[in-house]
Amino acid sequence: MSTNLKTKFEYYKNLTNTNLENFFNELNYPQIISSGMKYSVLNGGKRLRPFLLLATLEMLNIDIKKGIPSACAIELIHSYSLVHDDLPALDNDDLRRGKLTTHKKYGEANGILIGDALLTHAFYLLSEKNLNILSADKIVKIISLTSKYAGINGMIGGQTIDIESENKQIDLPTLQYIHTHKTGKMILLPIEIAIIIANLDDVKSNVLKEYAEIIGLTFQIKDDILDIEGEIDKIGKPIGSDLELNKSTYPSIFGLEKTKEILQEKTKEAKELLLNTFGETSKILIELADFIANRDN
Repeated sequence: MSTNLKTKFEYYKNLTNTNLENFFNELNYPQIISSGMKYSVLNGGKRLRPFLLLATLEMLNIDIKKGIPSACAIELIHSYSLVHDDLPALDNDDLRRGKLTTHKKYGEANGILIGDALLTHAFYLLSEKNLNILSADKIVKIISLTSKYAGINGMIGGQTIDIESENKQIDLPTLQYIHTHKTGKMILLPIEIAIIIANLDDVKSNVLKEYAEIIGLTFQIKDDILDIEGEIDKIGKPIGSDLELNKSTYPSIFGLEKTKEILQEKTKEAKELLLNTFGETSKILIELADFIANRDN
């Protein structure tokens, strides 16, 4: 990660965490749920999705404060999905970000409720905390888009097909559906929210959406690679879970070396898209594409 990107990442991460803590401080009772929500969200994480929203707003010369409630809401939804993914009925993981998973710390029943609370509270942030920041029309569009991409037409749909595909040989279109929905939609979401906030024209909007779709795919491809080559002390959870669950992945279909080639080709495509449309103003998002492809966690 370049010094410039690292500085931006830390700035947006700290800004997001500060606002998340402020929002959480409004919650008190039941204490076990509010405590579990804080634990699940504030126990680490790259804050990639808030970064995407805030960095895109900055690139478009829009006040990033307009994106804070939405950035925090997206992180709550992302965290809820991880809490539920880790449950015994799904991935049955004991570690997340190097710490006990939420259900291991608070119990399985509370783990379910904590995930539910994170999801529902996200929509409280999108509605209540945006009231004095964005127009009602923009708030409705953001809530509608968020529910679409977090639900059956997005993350939940992809997760369902992922579960159904365990212990099966699936074709590439099915794997691509899993990747674009399970992971990709929630990476596309922050950029689309930035587009709504900025009232961006269609030409530039389409370029940003295509960029987001590509890095959503490269993020998942890199995860597939890390599940084979990653180090547990860096990724914070056991490796080899895809193999253990007999999941189809890019390496299982194309082989590891070809998968790495695809990753680099897609990363190059994403960078060229931005550079050709936004020029040097897109430098941070261009560097982000490289970071996603080369990360070790």
